[in-house]
Order: sequence, then C-alpha cells, then structure tokens
Amino acid sequence: MARSGMITMSMREFDRLKTIEAVAAGNLRAATAATQLQMSKRQVNRLVSRYRAEGNTAVISHQRGQPGHRQLSPGLASMALSIIRERYADFGPTLACEKLRERHGLVLSKETVRKLMSEAGLWIPRKLRSPSVYQPRNRRHCVGELIQIDGSDHRWFEDRAPACTLLVFIDDATSRLMHLHFTYSESTFSYFEATRAYLERHGKPQAFYSDKASIFRVNRKQVDKEHGVTHFGRVLYQLNIESLCANSSQAKAYASYCTLCG
Repeated sequence: MARSGMITMSMREFDRLKTIEAVAAGNLRAATAATQLQMSKRQVNRLVSRYRAEGNTAVISHQRGQPGHRQLSPGLASMALSIIRERYADFGPTLACEKLRERHGLVLSKETVRKLMSEAGLWIPRKLRSPSVYQPRNRRHCVGELIQIDGSDHRWFEDRAPACTLLVFIDDATSRLMHLHFTYSESTFSYFEATRAYLERHGKPQAFYSDKASIFRVNRKQVDKEHGVTHFGRVLYQLNIESLCANSSQAKAYASYCTLCG
C-alpha cells in the first residue's frame, strides 16, 4: 500500500520514477525502459510491480536511512586508532592493519586503517606528499676528470641496419661527447671495448659515473665482500679508476638525455 507524506528523492530516482510510470501506464515497453535505465527487463518488471503496490516510493532504496553493512561496530574505530597512536604511529597502514589483526584481534581492512590514520594525521597519502627535491650535483672543474657513461638500445640506423646499442661517454665538466661506441647490446664486454677505446684516445679519468645497472654494481643485498664487485668494477679498480653510481636518474640526467635524443 502506498505511503502518504513528503518524499525526497534524487534526480536519478525521479527520472527512474517517470520511466516506471510510463511502463505501468502502457506507454513504454519494458525492454525499452531497461535499455534507458541500464538494467535488465526483469528488474524493470519488478519495479513496476513495486510501483503498483507502493506508489512513488517504489524507486527509493529501502536501505536509505539504515546503517550500512560495512559500518564499524561502536567504539571499534576509536579503539584501533588509540592502539595505533600508542604503538604503531610510525607504521604504514598495511603493516598497522596486520599488527592489529595478529596482536590485538581487531580485523579491519587496509583501506579502513588507511582512512583512520589519514583523518588522524598519522598517514599522508602519496598524492598529497610534497615532491622529492634532488640537490643538484656540482660539476667537476677539469675536462676528463669525471666521465658519465650510459647506453641506449634503439634503431639508430632506421631500416638500414638492425637495432643496436649506443654507448656514450660524456665529460662532466663541459658536457662534451667524448666517445661513441655502437655495439650489439649493452654488456660487460661491450663496455670493455668502449672503455679501452676511450682510454687509448683520451687517457685515464679519475672516475666513471654510471647508473646502478648490474654491469656496474652488484644489486643483490646479501653478498660477501669478495663477490660484491662486478667484472667491470674489478677492471676499473685495477686501473685505479673510481666507479660512481648515481642514486637517481636526475643525477646523471645529461647522459640519459643524450642517449634518448640520439
């Protein structure tokens, strides 16, 4: 039986009501209404039946004004937040969620813990954090003192030859291209050939500046001192040339820019 009194509904519910009224009056087919409302024909017929029994309130969800199914138990959020403040204030939401479940028996989702910590100021979402500021590195003063090295795989000769890798040696003080070496791939032996050609032509620098590729640096954390040096690093040590690895791409941006621009 239709209820009397004032009824509030959204514009979407109002549009749905007009469509259901048209179907109930026989002015619109249920299949057409289903397409307009983006629901199945069975759902439309169910709404028509409810409309004839309840009136305009048929299109309003019965869950309106009711507590949500995902609503936390009273006091659970404050209890979890107090524990996080006391013991896990420096934890991330994922780890804090695991500790609440393992040690305190509080079962909450990671997103719920993240929301609680964000509202309490214990966690700043990544998109709201200040961008990282990289301190610019001062260039060396002398030509040949520090040489930036990098490689890029590209179709340098277009369709006239297969794709290959260009190894670039750039002087840090002047940004001058000191040596270019084309090879099949960026490997240790390719850098051996390119480095030998550079040394024969320009002499020995104080240091080579590279990224953290496995050619220049052992990236495994659990290695002993004897096996913590690559073959290329071992050769530079024998030549008394220091090997420096950049901590970020911005630190050796010029070498990367040259290999990308060709």
